[in-house]
Amino acid sequence: MKSEIVITGAGIVSAIGIGKAATLEALRQGRTGIGAMRYLQTNHTDFPVGEVALSDDELKQRLGVSAEPVNRTALLGMLALQEALSEADIYFPPCREGLGKGLPFINGTTVGGMDMTEQFFPDSISPMHDCGTTTDLIADHFGCFSSTSCVSTACSSAANAIVAGANMIRAGETEIAVVGGAECLTKFHLNGFNALMILDHEQCRPFDQTRAGLNLGEGAAYLVIETRASARRRGAAILGRLSGYGNACDAFHQTASSDDGEGAYRAMRKALGMAGLTPQDVSYVNAHGTGTPNNDLSESHALQRLFGDGMPPVSSTKGLTGHTTSASGAVEAVISLLALQHQLLPANYGWHQAMDGGIVPVSQPKAAAVTHVMCNSFGFGGNDTSLLISRIAEETIDAKDTAEAIEAKNAIGTKAALTDRRVFIRAAAQISMQQPLTEQWIDAPLTYTEACVPSIDPDFREWLSPMASRRMGRLMKRALVTALKVMNDSGISQPDAIVTGTGWGCLENTEQFLGQLCREGEEMLKPTHFMQSTHNTVSSLIAIHSHCHGYNTTYSQRQTSFDAALHDAWQQLRLGDISNTLVTGNDELTPTWFTALQRSGYVGLPGRVPAGEASVAMLLSTDPADALCEVEQLLVISAPSDLPLQLSWLATAGTQASDVTVLSDLQSDSFDLLVLGPNGTTANDVVYDQVAAQFPGVPHFDYKRIFGESFSASALGLYAASHLIACGKASRVLFVNHCEGRSIYAVVLKALKGQAC
Repeated sequence: MKSEIVITGAGIVSAIGIGKAATLEALRQGRTGIGAMRYLQTNHTDFPVGEVALSDDELKQRLGVSAEPVNRTALLGMLALQEALSEADIYFPPCREGLGKGLPFINGTTVGGMDMTEQFFPDSISPMHDCGTTTDLIADHFGCFSSTSCVSTACSSAANAIVAGANMIRAGETEIAVVGGAECLTKFHLNGFNALMILDHEQCRPFDQTRAGLNLGEGAAYLVIETRASARRRGAAILGRLSGYGNACDAFHQTASSDDGEGAYRAMRKALGMAGLTPQDVSYVNAHGTGTPNNDLSESHALQRLFGDGMPPVSSTKGLTGHTTSASGAVEAVISLLALQHQLLPANYGWHQAMDGGIVPVSQPKAAAVTHVMCNSFGFGGNDTSLLISRIAEETIDAKDTAEAIEAKNAIGTKAALTDRRVFIRAAAQISMQQPLTEQWIDAPLTYTEACVPSIDPDFREWLSPMASRRMGRLMKRALVTALKVMNDSGISQPDAIVTGTGWGCLENTEQFLGQLCREGEEMLKPTHFMQSTHNTVSSLIAIHSHCHGYNTTYSQRQTSFDAALHDAWQQLRLGDISNTLVTGNDELTPTWFTALQRSGYVGLPGRVPAGEASVAMLLSTDPADALCEVEQLLVISAPSDLPLQLSWLATAGTQASDVTVLSDLQSDSFDLLVLGPNGTTANDVVYDQVAAQFPGVPHFDYKRIFGESFSASALGLYAASHLIACGKASRVLFVNHCEGRSIYAVVLKALKGQAC
C-alpha cells in the first residue's frame, strides 16, 4: 500500500458486550458470551449460541426506532454503527454537516432479513428479505450516506466490505468510507449449519484436538476508514492503520476448505505484500478458527506455510463471541484493533489440548507488544480474506513543513492513484427471456404479454456433464454457462478475478430449504439446498470450475447489485491490481418471490414491463484484442439531485466537475445512443426522463422492454449496449441505471478506433 488508510472510528456489538468498552473488558477477562438461547425461536435449544443480550424491542428502544417492523440484523447494525460514527466525530447526532453528505456505506451481510421471512413463509417473503434492503435500513437510520452497497460472501462478507471501501479510497472516489457488517441468528442458518453437521452441542474449542464444530453467534461491527490527510484536516483521533489486505479463492469446494489452505495462504501473502511487511513483522494473528475439524486444520497448514518456525501468537476469538458469520470479519477487526490499542493478546477460549498437525493458540489473555495484527475471515466457496491492522507510528514533523506539504505527503486516493489503463469488454453473453447465448434479439426480439417470463434456457448438455448439471440449481447452471461462454469467446480460461452481482441470490434453493423447514420441521434436513443458498454460490462455482484463485466477491444491493460489481472490477483494473476480470449479474424468480414483488407494486401491474430473470457474464480486460467496445468512463452518482452536474462532468470525459459551467454547454451529439431502464413505474422512470431531457434528439434503447425487470436487469442493459456498439448500431453510448431513491450508475461505452459503426 503506497500510502496510509487510517481508522478513526469503530463500533461493535456481540455476545460479549455492547460497545468497545464492554468488549475490551470481556477480552481482558477471557469471558465468553456463549450460552443457552434466549431469543431465537427454534427446536434446537440444545445448541449453545452467542446471542446479543438485547431483545428486538430493547434494541429499538435503545435506538429510538419506532414500532414498525425492522429486522434484527438491521437493528444490530444500527447500534454498532452509531458507536463508530460517534467516535469518528461524524455522528453527533445528527451527522455533521459536510461530512455525511459524501460518505459511502459498504455493509456485509448474507442473512439480511431472513428472520422476518421466517415469520411469513410459505405464504410470502418479507419485503425486508434481501440483503440490500437491510443495508438501506441501517443507512437510513442515520440519513447521511451518499451511497450504499452490500457485499455478500458468506462468512467473509464484512471483511470484503472493508476491502471494497479501502479500494474506493485508493481510487480517489472518497476520502472516508464506512465499512463493516451485521448478522443476526436465524432458524434458517442454524438449521443449515446443523444439516452440514458442523455445530457443536458444547462450547466450541477452536484448534483443540477434541474440537467438534462451531457455535453460531450474532453481532455487528463497523470501522470508519479514511486517508490520513482527511483525518488530519478533521482533527480526528487516529486509532490504527489498515496497512494491507488480500482476498483469494480456495477454488476447492462449496463449503469445505482445501487440505493445504491454498486460498487462505494466498490471501495472507497478498495482505503482507500490500503492506510491505514480512511474516516476521506480524505480532498476532486473529485466526478464522471456527472450531470445525476441517477449517482449523486447513488454516493451521496455511499459517505454517506462511510463518514456518516463526509462528506469531495466534488465537480465535469465536470461543468468546460465537461465529458471527457475515459480521465476523468486522467483529474480529475491531477486536484486533483493541488488541493493538491496549497491547493485548485475546485468548482462544475453550482450548485445552494441542491438535495433531495444528497450531498451539494463546490459551489465556495476556499483555504483549502488538504492532501488526493479521485478521483472517474465510467464507463458504473458499472466499478467503486477510486484513492487516497496524499501530499508527508517531510522526516527527519539521517546523518548515507547510500545511500543503503535509497534505501532499499524506495524500492517498487522488485521481492520480488510478493508472491510465484503458478497459475493454472482450466478450458478453446472456440467458434471459430472449434467445440465449446469441444476439438475435437485436433484429428479431421476442415479445411477451405475460406479467412474468422465465428465462429461455439453452441445452445445458452442450456445456455441462449430466452429473454436474444434476447437482446445480437453475440459476447456477445459467450463470456457469454464460461464464464459460465469455471465457471461451475471449480466450481467457482463468480470469484474474471474478466479481458477481445478485440482488436475490439463489432463490430456488433458499425457498426449497425454507420449504423443508415448514413441511418437515427442524430434523433430518438435507444440506444441499442450504449449501447452494448463499449469495456467493455463483462466484465460487465459477472459480471452482475454472480453478481461479484470484480475487472473488459478490455484491447484493437490490437493483444496483451488478453495477456495484462492475464498479469494483473497473476500479481494480484501473488501479493496476488485475489485468482482466469476469463480471456477472444473476437473478432468478420463483412464484413466491414474484407474488411478493407484485404486492409491493414493483412488477406485475398493468403498464409495467414483464418480470424476468437474468444471467449475464462479461469479460473485462486491459487488452483490446477482439473487444466489443471500450469502457470509457464509469461514475457513481450519489443522488438524483446531482444528475445534471454529474452527467455534464461525465460527458466531457475527464474534466473536473468544478470546471463545468452549465449543462447546456454540452452538444447533443456527445452520444449517439442512450441505453436506459424505464419499467413503467413513475418513481423509476422519472430519472430516465431527466437523463433523456439532457440529450434532446439522442435516440434511446429501453432495454427492460426487451429483457424484462429484475434486480440484475442492468447487466442485460450493459450487455445490450456493448453488442449494439459491436454490430455497428452506435459508436458512443451512455448507459444509466439507478435504484429508486438511491445511487445512480453511469457508464460510457465507445467503439474501438477503426471499428465499423
